[in-house]
Amino acid sequence: MRQKQKHVAVLMGGLSNEREISLRSGAACAEALEEVGYQVTKVDVGQDVAQRLAAINPDVCFNALHGRFGEDGCIQGVLETMGLPYTHSGVLASALAMHKERAKAVLREAGVPVAESRVVSRAEAALGHPIDPPYVIKPPAEGSSVGVYIIREDQAHPPQELNAADWALGEELMVERYIHGRELTCAVMGEEALGVIEIRPADGLTFYDYESKYAPGGSIHVLPAVLKPNVYQLVQKLSVAAHKALGCRGVSRSDFRFDDRQEGTGELICLEINTQPGMTSTSLVPELAAYAGRSFGDLVCWIVEDASCNR
Repeated sequence: MRQKQKHVAVLMGGLSNEREISLRSGAACAEALEEVGYQVTKVDVGQDVAQRLAAINPDVCFNALHGRFGEDGCIQGVLETMGLPYTHSGVLASALAMHKERAKAVLREAGVPVAESRVVSRAEAALGHPIDPPYVIKPPAEGSSVGVYIIREDQAHPPQELNAADWALGEELMVERYIHGRELTCAVMGEEALGVIEIRPADGLTFYDYESKYAPGGSIHVLPAVLKPNVYQLVQKLSVAAHKALGCRGVSRSDFRFDDRQEGTGELICLEINTQPGMTSTSLVPELAAYAGRSFGDLVCWIVEDASCNR
């Protein structure tokens, strides 16, 4: 079978809080794959995904899902069971990377610096400061900055939203020491680091939150990041180390904070690794690939041709 005749099922949408972003990622990838000649079927993933995939019988599944079920090892397990080659990371790497606290334990053992943190109940987090401010509260298994709160030094109590009756982000929360400084990110393709971007929230936004990530003009991307060569190379080296330590495959993206303030600590800290990075028009991995000389079409082709089972 020649490359361009492959039938690719683009898995998108899904069941998580990041459904809308996944639909955008999936639509962009499907369009690019069709333009270069693949046969493409878009699959809005629900509980019947196994039956739908069995009916269309694709050669490859392009995983454009984000968040729970798509990024945490669940859909990967379904595809492994069905024997359908798929893109990005496998069951174990996906599950590990999705749970930020468990991923940190692996990264720490691999020599990748991470911020001190612990998992507490929502009740404990809401009752009083579980660690000294400043710190960050985040669900341990959500992406796209969903449910992230930054607690500053002068805040008298945790955010009142934690007491909301309609809270839907789980009863376990990770509290993590806040790292001052600049936001950096680096992608890995296969086992090769791409460039390093500095991300600056647009005026009026306090950090790289959901709006900064996905709204046009929500953030400013500086590529290549203006860093001393040894720091730039260290970000790349640590990104590859994180990718390998968790057993990632295909494309991943690692996020960092670098405290180079005059009064800062100089520390470079890995915040998390994304096994299903966004693929929208404002996403970072396509921008990094373009900087390395790969068009969006080249990028999605590479991802498809890298697909396999037993990942």
